[in-house]
Amino acid sequence: MDSENNNGKGIRLWTFFTTFFRIGLFTIGGGYAMIPLIEAEVVDKHKWLGKEDFLDLLAVSQTVPGVFAINMSINIGYRLRKMGGAIACAVGTALPSFVIILLIALFFQQFENNAIVEAIFKGIRPAVVALIAAPCIRLARTAGITLSNVWIPLGAVMLIWIFKVSPVYIILTICVCGFIYARFIKPQE
Repeated sequence: MDSENNNGKGIRLWTFFTTFFRIGLFTIGGGYAMIPLIEAEVVDKHKWLGKEDFLDLLAVSQTVPGVFAINMSINIGYRLRKMGGAIACAVGTALPSFVIILLIALFFQQFENNAIVEAIFKGIRPAVVALIAAPCIRLARTAGITLSNVWIPLGAVMLIWIFKVSPVYIILTICVCGFIYARFIKPQE
Protein backbone atom coordinates (compact mmCIF):
# COMPACT_ATOMS: atom_id res chain seq x y z
CA MET A 1 0.00 0.00 0.00
CA ASP A 2 1.13 3.54 -0.66
CA SER A 3 2.83 5.33 2.17
CA GLU A 4 2.60 8.75 0.54
CA ASN A 5 -1.06 9.30 1.41
CA ASN A 6 -2.68 11.22 4.22
CA ASN A 7 -3.88 8.59 6.67
CA GLY A 8 -7.12 10.44 7.40
CA LYS A 9 -6.73 10.73 11.18
CA GLY A 10 -6.83 14.53 11.21
CA ILE A 11 -9.75 14.78 8.82
CA ARG A 12 -13.18 15.57 10.20
CA LEU A 13 -16.00 13.16 9.45
CA TRP A 14 -18.01 16.11 8.16
CA THR A 15 -15.39 16.55 5.41
CA PHE A 16 -15.85 12.92 4.37
CA PHE A 17 -19.63 13.34 4.38
CA THR A 18 -19.65 16.57 2.32
CA THR A 19 -17.07 15.25 -0.16
CA PHE A 20 -19.07 12.10 -0.86
CA PHE A 21 -22.37 14.01 -0.77
CA ARG A 22 -21.10 16.22 -3.62
CA ILE A 23 -19.95 13.15 -5.53
CA GLY A 24 -23.34 11.50 -5.06
CA LEU A 25 -25.20 14.67 -5.96
CA PHE A 26 -23.41 15.38 -9.23
CA THR A 27 -23.01 11.88 -10.60
CA ILE A 28 -25.49 10.61 -13.13
CA GLY A 29 -25.14 7.04 -14.27
CA GLY A 30 -24.51 5.08 -11.12
CA GLY A 31 -21.47 3.85 -9.28
CA TYR A 32 -19.11 3.34 -12.19
CA ALA A 33 -19.74 6.86 -13.41
CA MET A 34 -18.63 8.02 -9.94
CA ILE A 35 -15.13 6.54 -10.30
CA PRO A 36 -13.52 9.61 -11.92
CA LEU A 37 -15.13 11.94 -9.38
CA ILE A 38 -14.12 9.76 -6.43
CA GLU A 39 -10.58 9.47 -7.78
CA ALA A 40 -10.34 13.21 -8.40
CA GLU A 41 -11.45 14.00 -4.85
CA VAL A 42 -9.79 11.21 -2.87
CA VAL A 43 -6.53 10.77 -4.80
CA ASP A 44 -5.86 14.02 -6.65
CA LYS A 45 -7.45 16.80 -4.57
CA HIS A 46 -7.33 15.63 -0.95
CA LYS A 47 -4.56 13.03 -1.37
CA TRP A 48 -6.25 10.75 1.16
CA LEU A 49 -5.13 7.71 -0.87
CA GLY A 50 -2.44 6.98 -3.40
CA LYS A 51 -3.30 5.61 -6.84
CA GLU A 52 -2.32 2.07 -5.86
CA ASP A 53 -4.47 2.14 -2.72
CA PHE A 54 -7.35 3.54 -4.73
CA LEU A 55 -7.01 0.77 -7.31
CA ASP A 56 -6.90 -1.86 -4.54
CA LEU A 57 -10.06 -0.48 -2.91
CA LEU A 58 -11.73 -0.29 -6.31
CA ALA A 59 -11.01 -3.98 -6.91
CA VAL A 60 -12.32 -4.95 -3.46
CA SER A 61 -15.44 -2.80 -3.93
CA GLN A 62 -16.23 -4.54 -7.20
CA THR A 63 -15.95 -8.03 -5.75
CA VAL A 64 -18.24 -7.70 -2.73
CA PRO A 65 -22.03 -7.80 -2.98
CA GLY A 66 -23.93 -4.56 -2.91
CA VAL A 67 -24.08 -1.21 -4.64
CA PHE A 68 -20.66 -0.35 -6.03
CA ALA A 69 -20.67 3.34 -5.08
CA ILE A 70 -21.66 2.55 -1.51
CA ASN A 71 -19.07 -0.24 -1.30
CA MET A 72 -16.39 2.12 -2.56
CA SER A 73 -17.32 4.90 -0.15
CA ILE A 74 -17.47 2.47 2.78
CA ASN A 75 -14.06 1.03 1.91
CA ILE A 76 -12.47 4.46 1.58
CA GLY A 77 -14.07 5.76 4.78
CA TYR A 78 -13.12 2.65 6.74
CA ARG A 79 -9.56 2.72 5.42
CA LEU A 80 -9.16 6.33 6.54
CA ARG A 81 -11.22 6.58 9.77
CA LYS A 82 -12.60 3.11 10.55
CA MET A 83 -16.32 2.81 11.32
CA GLY A 84 -17.03 6.55 11.64
CA GLY A 85 -15.42 7.23 8.27
CA ALA A 86 -17.28 4.36 6.65
CA ILE A 87 -20.64 5.65 7.92
CA ALA A 88 -19.93 9.29 6.97
CA CYS A 89 -18.83 8.37 3.44
CA ALA A 90 -21.68 5.89 2.89
CA VAL A 91 -24.39 8.30 4.09
CA GLY A 92 -22.85 11.10 2.04
CA THR A 93 -22.92 8.93 -1.07
CA ALA A 94 -26.43 7.55 -0.59
CA LEU A 95 -28.30 10.61 0.67
CA PRO A 96 -28.43 12.58 -2.61
CA SER A 97 -29.81 9.59 -4.53
CA PHE A 98 -32.35 8.93 -1.79
CA VAL A 99 -33.59 12.53 -1.83
CA ILE A 100 -33.68 12.69 -5.65
CA ILE A 101 -35.59 9.39 -5.92
CA LEU A 102 -38.01 10.59 -3.23
CA LEU A 103 -38.66 13.81 -5.16
CA ILE A 104 -39.08 11.91 -8.43
CA ALA A 105 -41.55 9.56 -6.76
CA LEU A 106 -43.55 12.51 -5.45
CA PHE A 107 -43.80 14.20 -8.85
CA PHE A 108 -43.40 11.28 -11.29
CA GLN A 109 -46.94 11.28 -12.62
CA GLN A 110 -46.66 14.95 -13.56
CA PHE A 111 -43.78 14.41 -15.99
CA GLU A 112 -43.99 10.68 -16.75
CA ASN A 113 -44.87 11.15 -20.44
CA ASN A 114 -43.22 14.55 -20.94
CA ALA A 115 -41.33 14.66 -24.27
CA ILE A 116 -38.73 17.07 -22.91
CA VAL A 117 -37.91 14.79 -19.97
CA GLU A 118 -37.64 11.80 -22.33
CA ALA A 119 -35.31 13.77 -24.62
CA ILE A 120 -33.13 14.78 -21.66
CA PHE A 121 -32.72 11.16 -20.57
CA LYS A 122 -31.91 10.06 -24.13
CA GLY A 123 -29.22 12.75 -24.25
CA ILE A 124 -27.76 11.68 -20.92
CA ARG A 125 -27.23 8.03 -21.97
CA PRO A 126 -24.18 8.59 -24.24
CA ALA A 127 -22.58 10.83 -21.61
CA VAL A 128 -22.99 8.08 -19.01
CA VAL A 129 -21.24 5.60 -21.31
CA ALA A 130 -18.32 8.03 -21.64
CA LEU A 131 -18.24 8.58 -17.87
CA ILE A 132 -17.90 4.82 -17.39
CA ALA A 133 -15.41 4.25 -20.24
CA ALA A 134 -12.95 6.99 -19.26
CA PRO A 135 -12.09 5.64 -15.79
CA CYS A 136 -11.92 2.10 -17.16
CA ILE A 137 -9.18 3.15 -19.57
CA ARG A 138 -7.34 5.13 -16.89
CA LEU A 139 -7.60 2.27 -14.40
CA ALA A 140 -6.40 -0.21 -17.03
CA ARG A 141 -3.21 1.85 -17.34
CA THR A 142 -2.79 2.01 -13.57
CA ALA A 143 -3.37 -1.75 -13.28
CA GLY A 144 -0.64 -2.41 -15.84
CA ILE A 145 -2.90 -3.58 -18.68
CA THR A 146 -0.75 -3.50 -21.82
CA LEU A 147 -1.01 -4.86 -25.34
CA SER A 148 0.57 -8.11 -24.13
CA ASN A 149 -2.10 -8.81 -21.49
CA VAL A 150 -5.14 -6.92 -22.80
CA TRP A 151 -6.54 -10.29 -23.90
CA ILE A 152 -7.55 -11.04 -20.28
CA PRO A 153 -10.13 -8.23 -19.84
CA LEU A 154 -11.22 -8.49 -23.47
CA GLY A 155 -11.71 -12.25 -23.09
CA ALA A 156 -13.73 -11.69 -19.91
CA VAL A 157 -15.93 -9.14 -21.68
CA MET A 158 -16.53 -11.50 -24.60
CA LEU A 159 -17.39 -14.41 -22.29
CA ILE A 160 -19.92 -12.27 -20.44
CA TRP A 161 -21.38 -10.50 -23.46
CA ILE A 162 -21.44 -13.17 -26.17
CA PHE A 163 -21.50 -16.44 -24.26
CA LYS A 164 -23.51 -15.16 -21.25
CA VAL A 165 -21.02 -16.59 -18.74
CA SER A 166 -21.72 -15.38 -15.22
CA PRO A 167 -19.18 -12.78 -13.99
CA VAL A 168 -18.95 -14.82 -10.78
CA TYR A 169 -17.35 -17.72 -12.67
CA ILE A 170 -14.96 -15.38 -14.44
CA ILE A 171 -13.87 -13.74 -11.17
CA LEU A 172 -13.36 -17.14 -9.52
CA THR A 173 -11.39 -18.44 -12.52
CA ILE A 174 -9.19 -15.35 -12.64
CA CYS A 175 -8.55 -15.61 -8.88
CA VAL A 176 -7.47 -19.25 -9.24
CA CYS A 177 -5.29 -18.42 -12.27
CA GLY A 178 -3.73 -15.46 -10.43
CA PHE A 179 -2.97 -17.64 -7.43
CA ILE A 180 -1.39 -20.35 -9.59
CA TYR A 181 0.65 -17.76 -11.48
CA ALA A 182 1.86 -15.98 -8.33
CA ARG A 183 2.55 -19.17 -6.42
CA PHE A 184 4.08 -21.47 -9.01
CA ILE A 185 4.94 -19.67 -12.26
CA LYS A 186 6.20 -16.20 -11.31
CA PRO A 187 8.76 -17.36 -8.71
CA GLN A 188 10.45 -19.46 -11.42
CA GLU A 189 10.78 -16.54 -13.85
